[in-house]
Amino acid sequence: MEKRYALDMTCGPFLKKILVFSVPLMLTGLLQLAYNTADVIVVGRFVGKEALAAVGSTGSLVNLFLNVFLGLSMGSGVMIARHIGERDDARVSECTHTAMLLSVVSGFLIGAAGFFFSSEMLRLMKVPDDVIDLASLYLKIYFLGSPGLMVYNFGASVVRATGDTKRPLYILTASGFVNVVLNVVLVTAFDFGVSGVAIATIVSQYLSAVMIVVYLTKMNNACRLMPSKLRFCLQELKSIMLLGLPAGIQNSLFSVSNVIIQSTVNSFGSVAMAGIAAGSNYDSYIYTCTNAVAQTTMTFSSQNMGAKKYSNIGKIYRYCIIIAFTIGASMGVVGCIFGESIVGLFSKDPEVIAIGADRLILIMPFYFFCSLMDVAASQLRGMGKSFEPMIVSLLGGCGLRILWIYLVLPLNRTLVNLYWAYPVSWAATFFVQFALFFVLRRKMKRSGMTDAEEKTVTA
Repeated sequence: MEKRYALDMTCGPFLKKILVFSVPLMLTGLLQLAYNTADVIVVGRFVGKEALAAVGSTGSLVNLFLNVFLGLSMGSGVMIARHIGERDDARVSECTHTAMLLSVVSGFLIGAAGFFFSSEMLRLMKVPDDVIDLASLYLKIYFLGSPGLMVYNFGASVVRATGDTKRPLYILTASGFVNVVLNVVLVTAFDFGVSGVAIATIVSQYLSAVMIVVYLTKMNNACRLMPSKLRFCLQELKSIMLLGLPAGIQNSLFSVSNVIIQSTVNSFGSVAMAGIAAGSNYDSYIYTCTNAVAQTTMTFSSQNMGAKKYSNIGKIYRYCIIIAFTIGASMGVVGCIFGESIVGLFSKDPEVIAIGADRLILIMPFYFFCSLMDVAASQLRGMGKSFEPMIVSLLGGCGLRILWIYLVLPLNRTLVNLYWAYPVSWAATFFVQFALFFVLRRKMKRSGMTDAEEKTVTA
């Protein structure tokens, strides 16, 4: 059977191909986020502000558990894209089967850790007594769906490495629709409350996992999944770990700082928790759009590194930086202007709305720095450098926020002063990563990696 890949990322026109790749990826993320937002809206409007605070307060803790392994899924996609660029079908197949077996192992490890330790973590985060039982119940049920979540994410990374971002979108559309319907039915008709939202989520996760696996078994290229070939290839596992583990640790470092910030927020009470949970949902929409661009620059750069078309790297980065800035800045303006209306979707409580809107007004003008930071880190990973952005994120994204909380916040202990930890850390981290890209490019040129014939590639 002919081996066919969906998109050749090693030749122009790059702007068109970047948009073709990234727009379905954005829509996939937005759909997934919309379904998560539906969870928050349902509990906020039909259960109460305590339930809204409970679900909202779990996000940073969920990310802390998940991010290391989601980094491995990202590393799998980068390595498969690299092997596709090298035209090495044998290694594409080995990497695919290693990744999918790793997804199952990762899912069970996360599920066990989250189920047994989430309650203790919530107590360490100083979650108030009127919220902690609901938050603990939500997390225990949620983490039972971890194997399905991991299988879908690793499988989607494999599919996207071929250039196909539409299939994961179709799968998520179907599973997400099931999630929304179950949300409404379980919460409003059966009065399941927070547990109903969690059950709906894990059902949709397992459904998406089944669909992505079925699709992988029917692919007509080297990424085709065959159960008989599921085994760990040590060479590919090492490559995935070397690239994906630092990326996962980097994301977890952000989660650590977010957990600390969330713990500080919790000390302001359940009303503040609910307001910030509602307001931060809009942040997630911007991040999701620009993260699609970040994944695009990473995948495109990886294929070009594999094909040894090094002069394309700068063009890809330039286009992705411009797109990310445009999205981050324009959506930031919308969030700043319509803050009260956005937060009002999640709660009818005036105090909750006021707190969430104040947060948006302060953070939104600077959110484009977060967008640029994400793209800059992903560009470095696509070039095969994962350790460097991890260190930068350790010092900038995590270190600066912790210093802010313990040194700056006590000088004026208000929510507004707490919010400033975000834009300060985003801007500092981006500028260092941006400079690091040019340092690495200069080293590539000095080592003779840039071929003169590649300069003729269409932009």
